[in-house]
Amino acid sequence: MKKKLPYLPKSREILYVPSNNKFMMAAKKFAEENSQDSGFKTGAVIVKNDEIIGRGANGSDFHEKIGCLRKFFHAPTGKFYWLCPGCSPKNHAEQSAIRDALKNKSPQPPLSRGSLQGCDLYLWGHWWCCQSCWDKMIEAEIRNVYLEG
Repeated sequence: MKKKLPYLPKSREILYVPSNNKFMMAAKKFAEENSQDSGFKTGAVIVKNDEIIGRGANGSDFHEKIGCLRKFFHAPTGKFYWLCPGCSPKNHAEQSAIRDALKNKSPQPPLSRGSLQGCDLYLWGHWWCCQSCWDKMIEAEIRNVYLEG
């Protein structure tokens, strides 16, 4: 049975892989080693031609220094990211991985500027992607999004 997701763009779907999938394990390892959110570690890897070309983890030091303003105001899941600089989508694992992949040299064939066409994103530590992250993934032409399932 599929979970009802807080957000999913039309014509897109979430795909699931087992926890022992090599790319999901890489996303988990990156989250555990690099996430700045100690209570909710999330990691993502971007894959092209069976090679990881980008990595990202969630968080910023804002939550550690100040706390989460969204939690303080009891914001619902996936809403009001603007309330908390630490929760800003720019700090989400998906967007961090996209930035990393675009700045790295890519395997053949080369990536065009701003495009990750044909790449897949594996997200560990979360059960859905917010609208802002979906918008960035669609803009970057990410092909598939995989979660642990």
